Amino acid sequence: MSVEVHPTAIVAKGAELGDGVSVGPFCVIGAKVRIGAGTRLHSHVVVEGSTELGRNNQVYPFAVLGGPPQHTAYKGEDTRLVIGDDNLIREHATMNLGTVNGGGVTRVGSNGLYMIESHVGHDCVVGDHVILTKQATLGGHCQLGDYVIVGGLAAVHQFTRVGRHAMIGGLAAVVKDVIPYGSVWGNHAHLEGLNLVGLKRRGFSRESINTLRAAYRLLFADEGTFQERLEDTAETYAGSPEVMEIIDFIRADATRPLCLPDREV
Repeated sequence: MSVEVHPTAIVAKGAELGDGVSVGPFCVIGAKVRIGAGTRLHSHVVVEGSTELGRNNQVYPFAVLGGPPQHTAYKGEDTRLVIGDDNLIREHATMNLGTVNGGGVTRVGSNGLYMIESHVGHDCVVGDHVILTKQATLGGHCQLGDYVIVGGLAAVHQFTRVGRHAMIGGLAAVVKDVIPYGSVWGNHAHLEGLNLVGLKRRGFSRESINTLRAAYRLLFADEGTFQERLEDTAETYAGSPEVMEIIDFIRADATRPLCLPDREV
């Protein structure tokens, strides 16, 4: 398949475009950009910096991919943005390059939906099948697992981790880590329960969901210390990979505060 570049588009010398790439009117592509086969830039899209955009992505007008980090320490270093395959990146969405201090790479997975004016900050690591809805914002260094959904106008504070299959409600301000399968909302966000709707949609068995609910009640009960409940939950549900994913997530970074329920579960 041939590459289609509209006459009004500007593609810098050195840019690499794969088979079947379509570059629409008034797009601007920088010299260090690599775009995978089958990707379509609809119009007025800017792809700059050392940006790698995978296969079969759809990028809509006025999205800016690979813009410089919004960080005062950035001095023009050659850092990167790496985006996977089959993403839908809607109007005015922005994804920034990494910073040297943050490892130098912002990574976005595949099969995601990034709605209008959503933002992925520098040095973020975003998994597959993630949805950022309208104006959802990720600060720098955030980590989002697979299948995370971030509601409209929600903001995730820099360095925050959000586990797989978690749901962040609209307008939430998330300043603490969110466990896998959790559902949070509020300003500042608190843990509202498990993302039961998402679990059912993704085919988790009734047994797995019931086990998660029982483990959740034990982990966030009032009795004992949190560390004691964590160990009890790990021992009681050692045979559940979903529960142990939550336990491993919590143990992985003891320096970060954790989103907790604001009432008895």
